[in-house]
Amino acid sequence: MHYWKGLEAVPAAVGPTVVTIGNFDGVHLGHCQVLDRVVQQAKQRDAKSVAITFDPHPALVHRPESAPELIMGLADRIDTLDAVGLDAVLMIHYTLQFAQNSAEDFVREVFVDKLGAVAVVVGHDVRFGKDNAGDFAYMCELGEKYGFDVIGVQDVGDKRRLSSTWVREELSAGNVEGAAEILGRPHRMRGEVVHGAKRGRELGFPTANLSSDASGIIPADGVYAGWLVDEADMRWPAAISVGSNPTFDGVSRVVEAHVIDRPSEDFGDFDLYGQQIVVEFVRHLRPMVAYRGIEALIEQMNEDVEQARSVLSQQA
Repeated sequence: MHYWKGLEAVPAAVGPTVVTIGNFDGVHLGHCQVLDRVVQQAKQRDAKSVAITFDPHPALVHRPESAPELIMGLADRIDTLDAVGLDAVLMIHYTLQFAQNSAEDFVREVFVDKLGAVAVVVGHDVRFGKDNAGDFAYMCELGEKYGFDVIGVQDVGDKRRLSSTWVREELSAGNVEGAAEILGRPHRMRGEVVHGAKRGRELGFPTANLSSDASGIIPADGVYAGWLVDEADMRWPAAISVGSNPTFDGVSRVVEAHVIDRPSEDFGDFDLYGQQIVVEFVRHLRPMVAYRGIEALIEQMNEDVEQARSVLSQQA
């Protein structure tokens, strides 16, 4: 898949293309329905399939104080778009100046002049251009004017439309299984492994701590069964703790993963420090609580590991 950072990176005469547009935060199953249609239409028309997206998220530019937390980081968004089977992703750097483009100017300059679009695939709720003035009906008008077809895709979902907002709600509640049903895969975070307080090591449960700038929404505090994926793409079953370590009067929220059945009893022989790892959340096991004494905590951690091992063994 080609990854074009900005309009200037798009090759000359790249068309014909079939295009879609969106933020695609999370790249959930609703997004995938649109993206699959783009790929399908491109094959039928002997064209290239292209998704146009933005960085940063427009909400972070227009209303940073109330912008939603991003479900996934940019690297994971691009990787997930790649997995759909697109020929290219065009990432447009979103600024207040760019936001002043009218709906027609945007379509003409990007879809028509730059990409040579022969078809545009969008949801019926699409909005584009200055002040989000463009909608599906206007896209159809522009299609007639500039010579491209507009293909509308209906919303996906039985009781509720699949959306990034819904994913955020599920993660905020700790329902990572519910989030996975909307995403079509487990929710993940990505970040560097950093040194922590080393309490887990002292208790016999060494952990890989994610850096505070790790990408991806942190789900609700608690203990989860999940997977740790290292830089070599090795997947390790893990018990994942999210929270502030209330037993030790912690304050800052920390995401740390204890690899189950790690390759060596000496965690130093399984050195993840400095690596960029992925943590995938499969199932919420219990809430985060404070325990009276270290022995009670260790007993509970042993139970957590056994429960996580049981859950993950069903996926192996």
